Amino acid sequence: MKVAKAKGHLRGKRPKLNHRQEAHLVALLETGEYTTADLADPFGVARSTVYRAVERERILKAATMSTPAPRI
Repeated sequence: MKVAKAKGHLRGKRPKLNHRQEAHLVALLETGEYTTADLADPFGVARSTVYRAVERERILKAATMSTPAPRI
């Protein structure tokens, strides 16, 4: 395993949705027109995946909001 990790071949399970898909899913959910179950089916994921995507986007937004702008 150490050799595989050193070569960059050791990975976990690939994500079901890429970042762009997650952002789109969260945007649709935030409109209020759709429920998590409504969005899970067309995206081919479970409702729990939708909840995790929402949480990741929330954390990402909080991190970018709290980072001060660089001074020039």
